[in-house]
Amino acid sequence: MSGPEQWGPGPLPGLDPAWSRSVTAPDSQGVRRTWHVLDSAGAETGDHGRYAGTLLCVHGNPTWSYLWRHLLARFGRPGAPPWRVVAVDHLDMGFSERTGTVRPLAQRIADLGTVTDALGLTGPVVTVGHDWGGAISLGWALRHRDQLRGVVLTNTAVHQPSGSPAPALIRLARLPGILPAVTVATPTFLLATLGLANPWLPAPVRDGYLAPHRSPDRRAAIGGFVADIPLTPEHPSWSTLVAVAEGLDRLAEVPALLLWGPRDPVFGAAHLRDLRERLPHARLHRFEGAGHLLAEDADVAGAVEQWVTDLGQSAPSADPGPVTPWAPVTTVDPTPESAPEPPLWRPLWASLEERADDRSTALVELARGGRRVSWSLLWRRIREIAAGLSASGVRPGDRVALLVPPGADLTAAVYACLRIGAVIVVADPGLGLAGMNRALRGAAPAHLIAIGPGLAVARVLRWPGRRLGAGPGAAALGALTLGRLARLGANERAVSLVPVSAPKPDDDAAVLFTSGSTGPAKGAVYTHRQLAAMRDALAGLGLAAEGGIVAAFAPFALFGPALGVPSAIPDMTVTAPRTLTAAALAEAAATVDASAVFASPAALRNVVDTGDLLDPRHRAALAGVRLLFSAGAPVPAPLLAQARTLMPAAQPHTPYGMTEALPVTDITLDEIVDVGPGDGVCVGRPLPGVRVAVAPLDGTGEPAAEPGAEPGRTGEIMVSAAHVKDRYDNLWLTERASSRNPGWHRTGDVGHLDPDGRLWVQGRLAHVIVTADGVLTPVGIEQQVESLPQIARAAAVGVGPRGVAQVVVVAETRPPVRRPGLASRELADAVRAVTTPPVAAVLVVPSLPTDIRHNSKIDRSRLSRWAERILAGGRIGGW
Repeated sequence: MSGPEQWGPGPLPGLDPAWSRSVTAPDSQGVRRTWHVLDSAGAETGDHGRYAGTLLCVHGNPTWSYLWRHLLARFGRPGAPPWRVVAVDHLDMGFSERTGTVRPLAQRIADLGTVTDALGLTGPVVTVGHDWGGAISLGWALRHRDQLRGVVLTNTAVHQPSGSPAPALIRLARLPGILPAVTVATPTFLLATLGLANPWLPAPVRDGYLAPHRSPDRRAAIGGFVADIPLTPEHPSWSTLVAVAEGLDRLAEVPALLLWGPRDPVFGAAHLRDLRERLPHARLHRFEGAGHLLAEDADVAGAVEQWVTDLGQSAPSADPGPVTPWAPVTTVDPTPESAPEPPLWRPLWASLEERADDRSTALVELARGGRRVSWSLLWRRIREIAAGLSASGVRPGDRVALLVPPGADLTAAVYACLRIGAVIVVADPGLGLAGMNRALRGAAPAHLIAIGPGLAVARVLRWPGRRLGAGPGAAALGALTLGRLARLGANERAVSLVPVSAPKPDDDAAVLFTSGSTGPAKGAVYTHRQLAAMRDALAGLGLAAEGGIVAAFAPFALFGPALGVPSAIPDMTVTAPRTLTAAALAEAAATVDASAVFASPAALRNVVDTGDLLDPRHRAALAGVRLLFSAGAPVPAPLLAQARTLMPAAQPHTPYGMTEALPVTDITLDEIVDVGPGDGVCVGRPLPGVRVAVAPLDGTGEPAAEPGAEPGRTGEIMVSAAHVKDRYDNLWLTERASSRNPGWHRTGDVGHLDPDGRLWVQGRLAHVIVTADGVLTPVGIEQQVESLPQIARAAAVGVGPRGVAQVVVVAETRPPVRRPGLASRELADAVRAVTTPPVAAVLVVPSLPTDIRHNSKIDRSRLSRWAERILAGGRIGGW
């Protein structure tokens, strides 16, 4: 080493020169070597007792410790948790010494121990590893168990799962004659790795990664690392990697965090599953859209900061103090002592079992020519399929994805899975192909039941899970079908395999995916107890009354049997609610003598629009409806009133809820009329057993840490109930944020409680507009605009930096415009005349972008980006 310029980087984006230091010590062979280290403590040599611990960050190949600059910056800022961050450049990598030697995995692990000894790290230590640095950091962790406080892994692996090919990038680089050319002689491998960042790295950042590896002699270890990946037992590093992998059970009591970018062509779903099996206690967060260079693609530093904060709170000496939840006196007793005991559990299938000998109609599928299924046949089919699934290898706890349209097959499959303790995974086709792909890869089902088209897509996209079929199309693809499973389970021996007492109330029962209308769809995990509580909450709405129900919204097609109520599924495309006609609704009502109807707002709109086509028989069928439910998005009172003209005996209700908690509140049309207009949509009072609270927004639009009691104060809506989801699946950060108040779920919706305890919804937290004059919520503005006769529907969005954003209105008009653009001066003036806050611009579009599941939830984030581009002079085109 001839000078600091050889080991110290020059000025680089995001890198504080004070972090760079060199460490000289004997390596694992006793030869004195010099390592380059990024250390948030800088060149301090005194007592580091002011730190709670050290984050030991280990990079992979072909990166260097520049990868961890965000962690050093995050923990170096005022108010951050008092953790020291140390990131080591491996020998022959980054700005560490070039030794000219080939250093296998065992030596790399030992070298890391030499550096930590030289730095005087005594613990507690949290290792943070990426790529090949994951195996090295875990090797260090196993050798320093007494110093270890936790383990963080990002896109790495310790084992190549059987049946899964080695990463393509590695296989290509390992081809004969290719390795030295692409890894050492040229920077091809390095550039290809940097090209995996999503989005693309800015040029100065990319140059920062390239800085220590500009010449072939500086890149020798890049080739050495690739060559050291053990793909067969004959490889010299095989035994070392196996020892690391098999030793992870010794970390069962060590907190672990897995942070993962699913768009990684190097380490895929098979590697993540392997890590989860070896570290089953680990927390996991999948950053949708992120890939291999996770620390560049996502806020890894923020995730680690929150995790080590939790570590500190979980330490034996830590005392987080009492937590006192709040809710208004109109909805809840606020004292912690009043928390109810878990309710007695009545299995979801109890009503089905009780009606095992009942030959009356349980379910009608109008889309299949009016196929009727009796209670006795449905229960027998459930029993047979359950036994067939069990006999074919489906075990309690296995996840089973269901890609079957609502009807008898789906109902039987759902209850059969639940009966044997399998966990159903329900991802609505309304998510679109990309959304379905993300959802199923994230949920990682062990089995997948689908109709023919679903099986074909699963094969092409390589969705996880053994494939089972439903319907004739599935049989043609060679899948084991529900019919064959039922025949398998129809004998006494197979039926006996179904456990009588399984499952337990608090076992996982379902992963239900959200609509994806406010970001990537999230999987909400429910236990059996929570699903049963959801059934009971729905019964509280009156759905279990005499008469059948028409389920024009998929979830209620499944809950009808649980409620013991005959159900009819109308002739419609469930993923396209607007395909429901008034005649189809009436036909469904007639088949089960329906007293209740549930339809989304978009479906209800088309019912009203096609009501003139009803004949006397249809009108007579709808005259028997006593309850009309519409939810999933705000339902305009005029639409409910128009629907009541078709169902004159019905009382329209619009419950409020979400995938994570359904239902929460309820209100009737009569109550809506009595309450009158206000800021937002009035969704009524909490249902029995439900508590509602609001965490007020501050001047920056952020919700308070704790709820407040002041009526009329806008904030994030919080819900507590027995039927709130258990957790988000594989989204540790999201779950942490949503449940940071014990016993409460933060919904992400904003609203307020009025003096009478009614809840008003004013929009989504993500859509709050923070202007120079204050915080605005969109729904009230949209209601003002929609009062104009020439406006069919409107969205209020913010354009510009948060804090000085401008309000922009995007609207559908009557009649609709043919192409998007600026509104006429007359329309813009009319909009400004009825809105309270100043409106910077008015844009018109043929139709607003909405979610597929409801055709109702407006994608305001997408509109905001579009409007900003248009107003900045960009091309007026699609979203």
